[in-house]
Amino acid sequence: MSVSYGENFNLLDRKPFSSTVRLVDGPLGLTWQHSSITAEYFGEFYGLHAAAGGFQYNLVRHSVVYLVNELLENALKFRAPGDIEIRTAFADGSFEIVVSNLISGATAERFRKLLAEIVARDPGELLIERIEANAADENSSGSGLGLLTLMNDYEARLGWRFDQAGTSQITQLRSYAALEVR
Repeated sequence: MSVSYGENFNLLDRKPFSSTVRLVDGPLGLTWQHSSITAEYFGEFYGLHAAAGGFQYNLVRHSVVYLVNELLENALKFRAPGDIEIRTAFADGSFEIVVSNLISGATAERFRKLLAEIVARDPGELLIERIEANAADENSSGSGLGLLTLMNDYEARLGWRFDQAGTSQITQLRSYAALEVR
């Protein structure tokens, strides 16, 4: 069974400059701290490439780092055991990413509820509501602030696909994003 939220688009098509990184879930384990190092790598990788093509290095680097870090942090925090694959591409001022990881059925259900609200509402209004709610409750988590910030402040186009095989309690999640960095 497949369920999708957000924009439906075929990322990474027609992009000549791309990269794939697989974070392997080995004996040392994967933690959310790995997200910043990986995000910095992609920011530098695409920032330098973009600068060679006439784009602003700092703008591309900052935007890519923020986007990759946010998607990867979520993948690392909420994943079921297994590898995480990050596929990226950049062309003509457009950065695209697909983060693939496994999540439990219970996590998938909670995330689908959050996404249903995020895609149905204005991201700017919902962002303000969530900031206020988080300020009132210091124990609040899973509010989607990072995703809402990407949508509102960075005008990122986001989409998610959940694939569950039969009666398995594990779901394959693909988080898609496209960001214009001109």
